[in-house]
Amino acid sequence: MSKRTIVILLGLLIAGFASLAMSATSSRSDDIERIHHAAEVFQEIMSTPDKAVPQELMESARCIAIIPGEKKFAFMVGGNYGKGLVTCRTSKGWSAPAFLAVGGGSYGFQIGGSSTDIVMIFRNRNGLDSLLSDKFKIGADATAAAGPVGRHASAGTDIKLNSEILTYARSRGAFAGVSLNGAVVQPDESGNAALYGSNVRTKQIVDGGVAVPSAAHTLISEITRYTK
Repeated sequence: MSKRTIVILLGLLIAGFASLAMSATSSRSDDIERIHHAAEVFQEIMSTPDKAVPQELMESARCIAIIPGEKKFAFMVGGNYGKGLVTCRTSKGWSAPAFLAVGGGSYGFQIGGSSTDIVMIFRNRNGLDSLLSDKFKIGADATAAAGPVGRHASAGTDIKLNSEILTYARSRGAFAGVSLNGAVVQPDESGNAALYGSNVRTKQIVDGGVAVPSAAHTLISEITRYTK
């Protein structure tokens, strides 16, 4: 069997594993743990302004997604998957968190693994519409760019700021804008059902039709603090 064939087979196996991980059923306890972890990630990132999402971007954000501790794996072929949440602005403030799954892969000869926190800033209606679809691919169904980092967005980031989504990652303590082009984002309906009930959908949650659960009060309070 050729090396190329082995790489392709490994890629298919990893893609299948990631797909299964993304579709795994979530429980209420999983949801609450995810909310608490997302709040910790957001607090840690924003507590160092010089190395955080610029204030102007936070203030203009339509939605903010946090994928805490995204699992990455690699053995000749790299891939990733993760589950997180998103909250959006409403007329009454930030919405209750809706749950998301993110998956993708990149081919390359590499061996190793890491846990990575992902943050996505949705900046306009088109980005939000993509978020509300059944599934979308970053960079294909919605324009995306690695986001700038620091207290303020510099004048040299105009091209990035025209993107519908700005994407970031934190790994081993380092926070930076990264390209997530090719990653697939989809609702985690089992997570939404576990916390809010089986008849509640993502749009209803991010439109403010569901009360913010007590487990998310700290998260929403922290996001509100940086987005006034």
